[in-house]
Parts: sequence; C-alpha cells; structure tokens
Amino acid sequence: MIQVTITYRCRTCGSTNIVRNGTNKCGNPQYHCKDCGAYRVLEPKHIYTENDKETILRAYMERASMRGLERIFDIARQTVARWIQEIVQALPALKDTLLPARPGDVLELDELWSFVLKKSRKRWLWTAICRRTRQIVAFVIGDRSVKTCRRLWNKIPDEYKQCLTFSDFWEAYQKVFPQETHRCVGKESGETAHMERWYNTFRQRLARFVRKTLSFSKSDAFHHMVTKWYIAKYNLAISLTM
Repeated sequence: MIQVTITYRCRTCGSTNIVRNGTNKCGNPQYHCKDCGAYRVLEPKHIYTENDKETILRAYMERASMRGLERIFDIARQTVARWIQEIVQALPALKDTLLPARPGDVLELDELWSFVLKKSRKRWLWTAICRRTRQIVAFVIGDRSVKTCRRLWNKIPDEYKQCLTFSDFWEAYQKVFPQETHRCVGKESGETAHMERWYNTFRQRLARFVRKTLSFSKSDAFHHMVTKWYIAKYNLAISLTM
C-alpha cells in the first residue's frame, strides 16, 4: 500500500497552521487559518488569472449585476465582492486622481437618487464635476440635508473652492456654498448639463443605480465602495488622456 501525505497551506499567508471549517454552500471543504484568520475553500475548483479578473470586473462595470456575473462566469458573487474591496483599498485618495485646477474653472453640482436595501432607505449621491476636465472633484453619499451638502463642500480640494459653481435651486446649496461664487440656475440654462449627462452614464454603467431595477445595494458600505471605485477609475482614465 502506498500512502501519500498532503500538506495544505493557507492560500493567503502560506501558513500550515490551518484547521477544517466545514463546507461552503456548494459543499466544498473550507479551512480557517489560525495565523492570519482567513477563511477559504481548501481546494478551489478554479483559479482565476488576472485576465479573468479584468474581464469579469469590466463586465460588472457594464451594468451586469452580481448574480448576473454568477450566471455568466460561474463565479461566486462573494468572490467578486472581495476583489472589489481589495481594489478600493488600494485606490489613491480622490484628490490625487485630479488634474490641477486652472483659473476660470467651473464646477457643476447635482444630486442623484438611489437606495440601499429598500426604496424607503434613500441615499443621495452629491457630486461636483469640473466642466473643463470632466473629472469628479468630490462626492458624498447621504440624505438631502444641509449637513450632507456641507460634507460635499468640505470634500472639495482647496484649489477648486475658488471656482465658480452652478447648481439647481435646492436650498442646501444656497446655505453652504459662498454667495460670491455660487449661482443657482434651472436645467434650461445648460449650466449643469455636464453633471446631468455624467449621471446618465453612471446609471448606464452600474446596475445598482438604475431607477427601476432588481439590482440594488444591500449595505451602505458596499454602496459607497462601488461608487468610489467607479469615480476613481473614471478620473484616472481622464488623467491619462489629458
């Protein structure tokens, strides 16, 4: 009789100090690493290459839902969520993705409605876009109050706070943004057209922000994470072309 001893190592840190930890939903054995604390499948059925990851994440950015990715690529949505979390943790600060401000730059401001878990839990995305570069200068997610508007103002880099700003007639803008440089206008003026057009693209790219959809965020943390990922990627792409 030939006996073979197999030594398993943690797929995260390489430690052999691991113990069995039941099975996942598919019945695959799992382990728990006592050194790094990771919980992983003992023998994954498929090892995804960097090209695989890029293809799957690009599909997600083209309005595919998490469950849609499961059906198309036969991948667990928890795996995709982990990839997104790792990417976001490595992203630079939003201000570091911006091109330098110039005299005469103009910011356009607006809010976009979304929700988390159910439609009664509204989450408003407030953004400021630079008209010249088309980059998102700052964003926050919250309610539609003056407090959230002030958070947006505080997020705008100092070099952009001197810019002329345009928004709709929502009262919060008038209470927070300096009267000397802020203008309230209607949509017919076209002064916020770039911001509104960007929101159209944003809704087309991320399924969780579509108005009538079965795709939606289950937590505020992931809602913010996906938004930050998209905006940072969008800004960096512009920086490389200008």
